[in-house]
Amino acid sequence: MKTIIHQATIINEGERFTGSVLVEGEFIKKIYRDEVPEADLQRATVVDAEGKYLIPGAIDDQVHFREPGLTHKGDIMSESRAAAAGGVTSYMEMPNTNPQTTSQAELEKKYARAAEVSAVNYSFYMGATNNNLDEVLKTDPRRVCGIKVFMGSSTGNMLVDNEKILSEIFRNAPTLVATHCEDEEIIQRNTEIYRQKYGEIVPISRHPRIRSAEACYKSSSKAVELAAKFGTRLHVLHLSTADEMSLFQAGPVKDKKITAEVCVHHLWFEEKDYIEYGTRIKWNPAIKSADDRIALWEALLADKIDVIATDHAPHTLDEKSHPYFKAPSGGPLVQHSLTAMFEFVNQGRISAEKVVEKMCHAPADLFRIDRRGYIREGYYGDLVIVNPEKEWVVCPENIIYKCGWSPFEGTTFHTQVSKTFVNGQLVYDRGHIETTIRGKRLDFNY
Repeated sequence: MKTIIHQATIINEGERFTGSVLVEGEFIKKIYRDEVPEADLQRATVVDAEGKYLIPGAIDDQVHFREPGLTHKGDIMSESRAAAAGGVTSYMEMPNTNPQTTSQAELEKKYARAAEVSAVNYSFYMGATNNNLDEVLKTDPRRVCGIKVFMGSSTGNMLVDNEKILSEIFRNAPTLVATHCEDEEIIQRNTEIYRQKYGEIVPISRHPRIRSAEACYKSSSKAVELAAKFGTRLHVLHLSTADEMSLFQAGPVKDKKITAEVCVHHLWFEEKDYIEYGTRIKWNPAIKSADDRIALWEALLADKIDVIATDHAPHTLDEKSHPYFKAPSGGPLVQHSLTAMFEFVNQGRISAEKVVEKMCHAPADLFRIDRRGYIREGYYGDLVIVNPEKEWVVCPENIIYKCGWSPFEGTTFHTQVSKTFVNGQLVYDRGHIETTIRGKRLDFNY
C-alpha cells in the first residue's frame, strides 16, 4: 500500500516547507521537497493536504486509560480512539489500575490487551511499590517505557516512601524512572488544617493550598537529588509550580539525564478557573496560581521543560460532582491536547515548530523510541494532518472519551486534527475512526 500526502506544509525538526510524503506499508519511504513525479502519483493513493500542516504523530508520555478494573470511566479501546482523533499516535500508560501493574505478569497482560484493541501505538509503565523491588528490576528497557514511582499520594499501596527502596530503585533502575512528586506529609498536614476549618465541605479553591507548592518542591527536589546521586535517568511528571523550575537545566533533551514534563491543563488553566470549572479541573498536582502558570510557560519556551503531555485521567461526571474530598482528581484530555496547543500558536504564545518539538520529537528522544516522533525516511508512518483554519466547538456530539465530557466543552478552537495515520494506515479521518486498525508496541533503543 502506497500513500502520498501531497503538497502539505510540513512542520518538522524546526523548519516548515511545502512538500509531500510517500508512505509505503508501515514506513515513510520518501520526502519530496519539490514536485512529485507524475509516475509516483499514479502508483499511490494521493491525499491532498494543500493548505494544511503535516506533522509527526504526537507522543503522550502520561495517560491513564483505566483498564483493567476501572473501565466504566474509560478503556484502552475508547481512549486510544480518542487519542487518534486528537493526533496522538503513541501513548505511555500508567500502572495505577485495578489490579495495579506492579508485577511483570500484570504488565504483560496490559500489552496483550492493547494488541487486541488499541487504535494507536502503546507502551505501559511498570509500577513501583515499597514491596516489589525484585519485579521492578526485571523490567526490560528495550520493551517497556519506564518505571513509575509515586513519591506522593496514589491509589492502593503505590506510594513509595521507604527510603531504602527509593534508593535501590534510583540506583539500579534498568529504565528511565518517571515520578509523581508531592510530599505526603505536607499534604496530610494541610488537609487537616482545612478539614478543621471547613469540615468535609472544603471549597475546591483550597485544592492548591492543600496540595501546595511546598509539597511539590520538597518531593521534586528529593527526586532530583536522588537522581544526581545515583546517575539515574529521571523524568519528573506534571510539574506545576514556579519554584520547581529552579531544579531543571535548559538545553536539548538528548543531553539531559534529568528531564521535566508539563501538562496541557497546567498551561491552560490557573487558580481563578476553579470558580467556573470546580472539580472538573481538580488534578494532582493541583492547578495553581497565575504566576506559577507564567513560570511554566517561561521554562517551556526556555527548554527547561522538555515535554508537553496530558495526564489524561477520565472519571464520570457523576464522580466529579461529589464534594471536594470525594471528587476524584484527573480529567480527560488526550483528544484535545494538540488542538489546545495549536490554539496557543494562534495566540502567538508558542510556535508550531516548538509544539511539534515538545509533543513529538522530545518524547521520542527522551524515551529513545525506535523510529518515531519525526518525519524521516525509514521512520514509521505516524503522521497527522492538521487544518490550521478550521473553527469548531467542543461539544458532547464530538467528544470520543468514554466518560462523555471534557473540561474544554464549549471552547471554540480554530485548528482541528483532520487525519491521523498510524504505522502508515489512516486510522482517523474527519470524525471517522477506522475500527479495524491496531497500533504496535513501542520499542526502545538501549
